[in-house]
Formats: sequence, C-alpha cells, structure tokens
Amino acid sequence: MDDLNDKVEENNKANASKDNESAKNEKYDMDLILDLPLDVSVELGKVKMPVNELLQLGRGSIVELSKPVGDPLDIYINKKLIAKGEVVILENKFGIRVADIINPVDRVKSLG
Repeated sequence: MDDLNDKVEENNKANASKDNESAKNEKYDMDLILDLPLDVSVELGKVKMPVNELLQLGRGSIVELSKPVGDPLDIYINKKLIAKGEVVILENKFGIRVADIINPVDRVKSLG
C-alpha cells in the first residue's frame, strides 16, 4: 500500500511540475504578443454621399453623421468592434472613456 501511495505522490509532483511549466510557458507566450502594434480607431458616425456632394465640401462645411449626440462611440481594434465609449477632453486633447467592452461571445459571432 505504501508503494501505491508513493507512486500517487510522485505522479502528483510530476503533474504539479508540468502545471508550473505550462504557466511559465503561458506567461512567456503572452510576452511575445505584448509589443505587437494594433490599429485602434473610434467611429463617431457614418454618412453616404454622392461624389458631387463630396466635391462641394469646403472649409466650414458640415457633414451630418448617422449617430445622434450622446450615443456611445464604437471602438475598433484592427477593424473589429471591441468596445463602446464616450468622448472626453484631457489637456486640450480628445480621448475616449471605455464605457462597455463587447462580450467575447458576441465578438466571435461578428467574425462569421
């Protein structure tokens, strides 16, 4: 019976060692992607217009966008909708406050 307990204990130690290596590998794997550049864009709204209207735009022209004031802005990473946010002003610069992160299940569904 002691031999069986010894074998179980050895097996548990081996599994714990593998788990530690796996955790180290996962950390290392994450380190590989942390410096990858991503394109982040924020969409205020959209508009479709014919070329002749586009050509008539000049300084001071106003282009009406599809989103009403107060609606959350769409935040895209590499052209994939990731979150919703709102405009903030920080030290005379525009910024975005993330208000809601899109559920990962919904993100996967949008890929198809």
